[in-house]
Amino acid sequence: MHHELRAHIEKIVPLTDEEFAFVKEHFITKKFKKHQFLIQEGENVTYSYFVVSGLLKLVHTDYSGKQHIVSFAMEDWWESDYLAYFTQSKATMSLECLEDTEVCCFTLENYRKLCAGLQKMEHFFLQKANFGHIGSQRRILSLLTSNAQQRYEQLLKQYPALFQRVPKSLLASYLGVSRETLSRFSV
Repeated sequence: MHHELRAHIEKIVPLTDEEFAFVKEHFITKKFKKHQFLIQEGENVTYSYFVVSGLLKLVHTDYSGKQHIVSFAMEDWWESDYLAYFTQSKATMSLECLEDTEVCCFTLENYRKLCAGLQKMEHFFLQKANFGHIGSQRRILSLLTSNAQQRYEQLLKQYPALFQRVPKSLLASYLGVSRETLSRFSV
């Protein structure tokens, strides 16, 4: 599992074997089965997760009980309830496996130690945060300015693999449309 983590990090910053040995000390690896939760609403958020294999969905349940899919995370992606993780507050979202999943994860304390101990990793996480912010802004703009069909086409173009791995009902929820509407687009 650590091979995938190193390859992921080295897309942004090169690491010596000694530096990667230091990085590796701050992570643990975990395996989860399909339908298991990594995070549940109302609980403490212990980890940020790097997906080695598998597929996750991040979900917020509103006051009426309706579930809203915030994001999906597949191989080579990071995910957590970052508000709760960084503020050490209770989770407002749940993170669930859509497939059997393997992750590398680390605590906030280890995140801070890693960034303090190796400037390259601080740079790496700054770049990942910037990319995440850009992705969030794109998603917000898409929801505000695009119709359902345009959102569908954007998602298909950007992440075609999701359409092979995620049930249409979940894709519809993510796009903010009914399952029937999504079926009309995918004909």
